[in-house]
Formats: sequence, C-alpha cells, structure tokens
Amino acid sequence: MQLALYQPDIPQNTGTILRLCACLDVTAHIIEPAGFPVSDRHFRRAGMDYLDQVTIMRHDSWPKFERWRKDGGYRLILFTTKGASSYLDHRYKSADILLFGRESAGVPDEVASAADARLVIPIMPNLRSLNVAMAAAMALGEASRQIGSRTREAAS
Repeated sequence: MQLALYQPDIPQNTGTILRLCACLDVTAHIIEPAGFPVSDRHFRRAGMDYLDQVTIMRHDSWPKFERWRKDGGYRLILFTTKGASSYLDHRYKSADILLFGRESAGVPDEVASAADARLVIPIMPNLRSLNVAMAAAMALGEASRQIGSRTREAAS
C-alpha cells in the first residue's frame, strides 16, 4: 500500500500526511509541482521529526508518475468528492496507491480518468469535503484494516 499526493498546495496538510505515512510505514509519493517549497516552515512543523522516517518519492510530473506506476503494475485508487463508490465498499489490495488531489482543486479529468477506482468518503450532503489529511487517515486506515484482515485470514 502506498499513498500519493497530486500537486499538494497546503504544506501543513502534506506534513501531516507524511507523518501518517511514517507512522504506518507507507511510502509517500509527491507528484509535482507542489504549491510550496519543501523547506517551508509550516511543512516542517507539521511533519516534525517524522520526515526523516518516511520514504518519499518525488515525481516531476503526472506523466512521469503514471509511467512509473504502470511499469510497477500498481492500481490507482483516487479519493474524490465526485467518486461513485464509498471507500468502505471497495476491496483494497496491497499493490494499491491511494491518490489524493490538491486541496484547492482536486485533480484534473486526465488524472481522474486514469484511476482504476474513484472513491468517495460519504459526508453530510450540505458540506463540501473533509480536510485532505483527515481523508488520507480514514482511507489508509480502512485499506490497512482490510489488507491486514485478509493477511490474518490467509495465515490461519
């Protein structure tokens, strides 16, 4: 299981997500361009000393990330407010990459159409969206729970 951020634009959220990835031993991908320099003090503060503990792969562009992903045989699971299926109903695999878009704009149609699945975290109908760091934690938690449950079932 891996997590990717498409052109993140809020350093505090990115730092928090990278800290989450460090704690759960999940590789994080940043698809450039990011909306801030990695030296940003807000980014560093949110990530704390965990930034040295996470594996971060940076991709110069969407096409370069897509080539890398396809070469590796990874499924791309996009989390979007425009998703058709609930993230709770999806069957996750260990070779999945959970993709989250920009806080300000999500992902362009080209990126959405490349996804193997487009999932939504259901929220109250009159509200726009969750904070991307909260959404990443919920998604990674559910995917990890499912994969861990299947791993334990197969071992018994």
